[in-house]
Amino acid sequence: MTAASKTATVVPSLLAGDLSRLGEQLDAVRAAGCAWVSVDVMDGHFVPNLSFGPDFVKLAKARGFFVDTHLMVTNPLDVAPWFAEAGSDIVTCHIEAVEDPGLALKTIRALGVKSGLAVKPKTPVDGLLAALDYCDLALVMSVEPGFGGQKFMADVLAKVSSLRDEIDVRRRDCWIQLDGGVNAGNIAQAAAAGADSLVAGSAVFGAKDCAAAFRDLELKARTAFGSKKH
Repeated sequence: MTAASKTATVVPSLLAGDLSRLGEQLDAVRAAGCAWVSVDVMDGHFVPNLSFGPDFVKLAKARGFFVDTHLMVTNPLDVAPWFAEAGSDIVTCHIEAVEDPGLALKTIRALGVKSGLAVKPKTPVDGLLAALDYCDLALVMSVEPGFGGQKFMADVLAKVSSLRDEIDVRRRDCWIQLDGGVNAGNIAQAAAAGADSLVAGSAVFGAKDCAAAFRDLELKARTAFGSKKH
């Protein structure tokens, strides 16, 4: 997959899936046209929660998905190889967890995967902008990381707009991902600001019909994507 397509994509987060039937849910959204999912990794230190290991990447890859792994851990460069080996297409670390973001991104790329860099809601976007030359995915958190189902923080969309302007000026092939509280009521606003990778957890897997929910979200996102530019 490439960001050069200039359209918005909805990325279901496995964090919100029903573990008793996650394979069934993944098959349903795949049949609905979903090509990309996100695996959240939490260590109980960087964020106050624990979540998935490399086996969840393997589960998604076995079903043909493009997989991004979002490392919410204190030692991302130590664990990144586990998830690269499991089949992740993108491995994303947090700017708050690394000393040198550019070096961290180059280290991740050396594993043979694409590199992503994330910022929490209260972290300025400057560090992301400075590291764009080494970044394949710029992730803006729209909730405090750690738990699904939180309320969307609309004020982070200013960061998304800043990133979109800079990526377009530099002609960088870099996704802008927004993650946290994305749902049918705000996804158009997020896509209009320039986010082209929109992580949706509860809004997809918490719906009675996750396939229909995915299709509805993606239609809203693609219709609105980049509309603030026109």
